[in-house]
Amino acid sequence: MRACPYSRKCSGCQLQNLTYAEQLKMKQVKLIRLLGRYCHVEEIIGMNNPLNYRNKAQSMFGFKNGKIISGIYQSTTCKIAEVDSCMLESEKSQQIVKTIKKLAIKHKIKAYDLETRTGFLRHVLIREGFKTGEIMVALVSANESFINKELFIKDLLNAHNDITTIVWNINPTSTPLFLGKKSEVLYGKGYINDILCQLEFRISPASFYQVNPVQTEILYSLAKDYANLQGNETVLDAYCGTGTIGLTVAKETKKVIGVEINSDAIRDAKENTILNGINNIEFYNEDAEKYIYNLALKKEKIDVVITDPPRAGCSMNFLKSLIKLFPKKVVYISCNPETLANDLNVLVRAGYRVKKIQPVDMFPYTNHVECVCLLSRRQL
Repeated sequence: MRACPYSRKCSGCQLQNLTYAEQLKMKQVKLIRLLGRYCHVEEIIGMNNPLNYRNKAQSMFGFKNGKIISGIYQSTTCKIAEVDSCMLESEKSQQIVKTIKKLAIKHKIKAYDLETRTGFLRHVLIREGFKTGEIMVALVSANESFINKELFIKDLLNAHNDITTIVWNINPTSTPLFLGKKSEVLYGKGYINDILCQLEFRISPASFYQVNPVQTEILYSLAKDYANLQGNETVLDAYCGTGTIGLTVAKETKKVIGVEINSDAIRDAKENTILNGINNIEFYNEDAEKYIYNLALKKEKIDVVITDPPRAGCSMNFLKSLIKLFPKKVVYISCNPETLANDLNVLVRAGYRVKKIQPVDMFPYTNHVECVCLLSRRQL
């Protein structure tokens, strides 16, 4: 029996036909098959409540039979699966989306039509600080013709007075669910703050921030424990995002270097250092692959590398440069066990041993799973 009535047309949750216990067992078996040859795979850490865990929601708007609809964009069909509720998103974000749809009709704001490329409202992005209670609403449009803008915002805030900021973003491209380069803050400060691992973080619309804060605290605490820092190490945090991991370990190190290609994330990361009064961390808005290559070229000394790459894993050039740096430890946080297995193979052949693998179920009801791995270099 499927828990969600929209599961067949949405396809966002691939494991609807399994109980949560069965999901965890299936993921554990998969991870052992992929990673068990490197070392023992610890039992996956699941959630006490695997529902409504997402602090980020995106709802696409469009037309169907002459009416405004909202829901999940399906890249395979380039269509919108009309969804009124989601068991993974917070109840608050779903209420806000419903209100926006009603207000769009009231104020005669047209949804964007993917086929004709006409209309205004493309999608809505909502981000929440689960610990702070702050809520951001980003309205993404195809153009700058926001009719009845002031009245729309007034009505939205009257309906949801707990919204702390509203941002209007313009995406004139043909790419769905994408944030354009131009934004305007319509209400509040243009970002929200949240608490993670007892630190405060600033989150902008385009910044990467883990969507499951409950499991993220577990994930990052594991990464910190695996690094086992003594206070005299130089740490490289590759693909650092808004600096969450680097800032979490900074107090136990001599120095942290964070590298991230997303300029919005780096801007937030620098603000986060100020928010938390941490002064032994530096952030660079550069491609991680090129940055680590230059470090290797200069024969810089890095004691520990923490890397949290995208689903594609680390590029071969990144791994080659990492091997040239040859840090004592590598803490690898992975959101894709298939690419993790490939990357571990490269690092093991180059002189590393995999010491620990701990899976964390960050995305219940989906196929996805995260792992924290500790690698240490063999004695020369």
